[in-house]
Amino acid sequence: MDAFTIKDLENLSGIKAHTLRIWEQRYSFLKPGRSFTNIRYYSNEELKTILNISLLNRYGFKISHIDKMNAEEIREKLLSLTQAGAQQDRVVHELIQSMIDLNMEAFDTVLDNYILARGIERAVTQIIFPFLEKIGILWLTNHINPAQEHLVTNIIRQKLIVGIEAVRPAVLVKKTVLLFLPENEHHELGLLFMYYLLKSRGAKVIYLGASIPIKDVQYVVNLKQPDYLYCHLTTVGQNFNFDKFLQQMAKHFPTLPVLVSGMLTQTYEKKIHPPIQFKRSFKEVMEFITAL
Repeated sequence: MDAFTIKDLENLSGIKAHTLRIWEQRYSFLKPGRSFTNIRYYSNEELKTILNISLLNRYGFKISHIDKMNAEEIREKLLSLTQAGAQQDRVVHELIQSMIDLNMEAFDTVLDNYILARGIERAVTQIIFPFLEKIGILWLTNHINPAQEHLVTNIIRQKLIVGIEAVRPAVLVKKTVLLFLPENEHHELGLLFMYYLLKSRGAKVIYLGASIPIKDVQYVVNLKQPDYLYCHLTTVGQNFNFDKFLQQMAKHFPTLPVLVSGMLTQTYEKKIHPPIQFKRSFKEVMEFITAL
């Protein structure tokens, strides 16, 4: 895509739309186009520019000073940032820029370098999840081409699978967790990361994968008798009914703990009842895994 809204820039950069409009008026680095209905839109290059500028601004550089820098000076300043948070944000921005340019070789290299330096678990928590959170809203609003989504998620998926295969836990626990996503839900990156976390902590994992009918889950439950069912719901299709899903799980598995994590749990306000349990944060997920 080459036509981002000011709201897209706000979501990706963390800079409020009001501030972006002020910057447009005062400085030269943003020159949005206009649609035939007079709505602002921004190009790929402007999005990449605002990502870099927002990062420098967040870590102490004044906008008036940044406006006077050329592209090479901005790059040098970005590379000079030493704070851990700044370095992580810079890598996330590099992933976004590589995705926008459909430069999958660069995307792959950035991920590989971070995994090599920090390990797959830190790469996921510090880089991949923040990246997915930032661009998730663009996927939902169709402001990213589906080809970009597929290319990016397939690369991340490959990294997670390699990490899972390489796990050799020092201690095994006598608990079995069945992982699956409900029917018509295909975003499995969060679920794969759960696979990695559980396996690395010594749990036995049955991985059914994405878009699994409840009758198939029920068949495997009857056969394998897992201790827990687990879903991680990042984003879902328009036809997905969260309430209905929870009701079906409680009906079919009344005595088996059903754990649900992911973005949907953070905005769900209705009261939940056993056997459903929400893990609304990464901390709560890790507390569950540690207690197995």
